[in-house]
Amino acid sequence: MRRFTGFSLQHWLFFLLTFFATIVSPASTQQIPRLEANYRSFVLNATQFPSEDYFDYIVVGGGTAGCPLAATLSHAFRVLVLERGGPPYGDRNVMFQEGFLTTLADADAYDSPAQVFTSEDGVPNARGRVLGGSSAINAGFYSRAEEEFYQKSGVDWDRKMVNDSFEWVERKIVFRPELKTWQLGVRDGLQEVGVNPYNGFSLDHLLGTKVGGSIFDSFGRRHSAADLLFYARLSNLKVVVYASVEKILLASNTYPGSRKSATGVMFRDRRGRCHNAMVRGNGEVLVSAGAIGSPQLLLLSGIGPRGYLSSWRIPVAHDLPYVGKFFYDNPRNSISIVPPMPLEQSLIQVVGITPSGAYIEAASNVIPFAAPARTVFIRTPSSPLYLTVATLMAKINGPLSIGSFSLASTDVRVSPIIRFNYFHNPVDMEKCVNGTRSIGDLLRSSSMDEFKFRDGLGNRDFRFIGPALPVDQSNYEVMADFCRRTVSTIWHYHGGCLVGKVVDADHRVFGINSLRIVDGSTFVLSPGTNPQATVMMLGRYVGLKIIRERMRNK
Repeated sequence: MRRFTGFSLQHWLFFLLTFFATIVSPASTQQIPRLEANYRSFVLNATQFPSEDYFDYIVVGGGTAGCPLAATLSHAFRVLVLERGGPPYGDRNVMFQEGFLTTLADADAYDSPAQVFTSEDGVPNARGRVLGGSSAINAGFYSRAEEEFYQKSGVDWDRKMVNDSFEWVERKIVFRPELKTWQLGVRDGLQEVGVNPYNGFSLDHLLGTKVGGSIFDSFGRRHSAADLLFYARLSNLKVVVYASVEKILLASNTYPGSRKSATGVMFRDRRGRCHNAMVRGNGEVLVSAGAIGSPQLLLLSGIGPRGYLSSWRIPVAHDLPYVGKFFYDNPRNSISIVPPMPLEQSLIQVVGITPSGAYIEAASNVIPFAAPARTVFIRTPSSPLYLTVATLMAKINGPLSIGSFSLASTDVRVSPIIRFNYFHNPVDMEKCVNGTRSIGDLLRSSSMDEFKFRDGLGNRDFRFIGPALPVDQSNYEVMADFCRRTVSTIWHYHGGCLVGKVVDADHRVFGINSLRIVDGSTFVLSPGTNPQATVMMLGRYVGLKIIRERMRNK
């Protein structure tokens, strides 16, 4: 690999001003495929929905699980998807990987594709508010769950159906990424420091270093879970966007002591008008609103701990004590550098899966560079300036630290109050220390040398943006302090409606008929290096299981 040497910081700044001033973001040269005509045949704005309509299945949340779930069920039943956000198609920042950071940064309270919130730990976070859910705003990495996930999930998995469901997703929206300078350097460095074996390209969770899948194609275009809707039986599918579901509607049977059943949902369009979507026959309401949205909707519908609901003056429909409990987020700790040469845009492609419970990942982002104020020495460029930032990050598996979840408002549009209690369990802290030490090992590898600057004396070192790793990485307390000071999220929060606590092994809500939760809120641990593959598989899997059940009971 070519080595770049002899760059001083002054050389670098001059290069930025002369090189980047002549280019624009790569996404601007690409054309988004014209899917508009296709998706508009089955997607409509909530304002166009009648005051009431009936369906076999109602999927609340057109996200990472809800889209494959609805697409699958539509081949046998009439299905409605209710999504609080809008379609992703036509939004360049959502549709191309170069817009990843912009999508997260340009967020507002009620309309943007990403809804940002800050946990009580002080860590900024985000959730998807767009058709495709968080798969439409994430870094695109695709890798299947590890074996531990299946063992601890509480579900008696049909492993053949699991594999078939993964493959259904992968044939449609998963691609093999092309590695370039930064990802190649990370791949080689991980092997150099002993994160072995090298497993090449694989969608499986394998100890060692590997290249995973991506939902970005070779043009950098995103293929989110929303794309899976194009594989539905479109004559049986209706997708309603900008529909905020406020309540699950429940009814009791006539005889005493009978269980309540979900009969539909009430949602509001952007003009504030209410609509009812109702299930017919043996249909069900399937809540796929995500790890935050699903427990929130249950609580607002009166399904949850009796005392807590009463404190909010929410009428108790069904006392279910563990709704909103056992909430988790996998902490991320990272370092970022400015390299001595421009790098390509790359989100997560290479991962080092260590035996110590930490995953090492990398990204390089081209970000806007703020030029100095106008002076007589520097002419303000007529085109945007861009700066490359390369990042190494460690995510821990699990985790074991349990967070808390509570309502902030009875308005479903307002994010709940969340505390993740990062590193409250000492095992999580030990994994973080192991992971950040692995980053230190990687930085000391010869494969990272070309990403260092050389000073006038010939010495080479990294140019860090933000905190660097501690010098004394052998000191556990110093490294633990670094973990606490630099903790951030990798957006893999989960829990709140766990299997065995809120839903049974078939994802049915305990004590209520015709109501299931199908998303990451049912997970006790985050599956593998990235959950989106498993969440998409889950949607397809549960859809197939429901069809099989209905066929068997005919």
